[in-house]
Amino acid sequence: MECFAKAGKANTDAVVEIVCRRAEELGIEHLVVASNTGWTAEKFLDKGFKVVCVTHHVGYKGPGEDEMPREAREKLRQEGVEVLTTTHLLAGVDRALRLKFGGLYPAEIMANTLKIFGQGVKVCVEVASMALDAGLIPHGVEIIAVGGTGRGADAACLLVPAHASAFFDTRVKEVLCKPR
Repeated sequence: MECFAKAGKANTDAVVEIVCRRAEELGIEHLVVASNTGWTAEKFLDKGFKVVCVTHHVGYKGPGEDEMPREAREKLRQEGVEVLTTTHLLAGVDRALRLKFGGLYPAEIMANTLKIFGQGVKVCVEVASMALDAGLIPHGVEIIAVGGTGRGADAACLLVPAHASAFFDTRVKEVLCKPR
């Protein structure tokens, strides 16, 4: 496992290199990449993989606001990338309850538990399950998921994701890289 000195966007190119190398070694076909603007997902174009880009949901940054410009979304789609914009698995209505009434709810407890390994690792597990639930990756197959802390990528995991309804059947096989 590669460990980066700091979290953040500066690690993106190294993450791309690590992911592509490991995917080629293992014959991994599917990558799930968290990318709010499309910038990180574009780094995986022309690498020979089936790429799913998972964005923040519309409204994450502000009511009705989509962080991914239409041009970026269209470019990714033209390059064969599936773009998934939907409610986050480990936030959704639990976050609405917390913001309205206070307290902490099961999905957010799960998210914070995964954050013990870093924000990017949490994102990897979350977006992989979201892509599986959307039917954009096959069930029961090892994939590599890429996540980050804020912008860019700083973490990648080899995993077999499970559907949200069976979330605890997810198996993280390898953490390829993450911030130290």
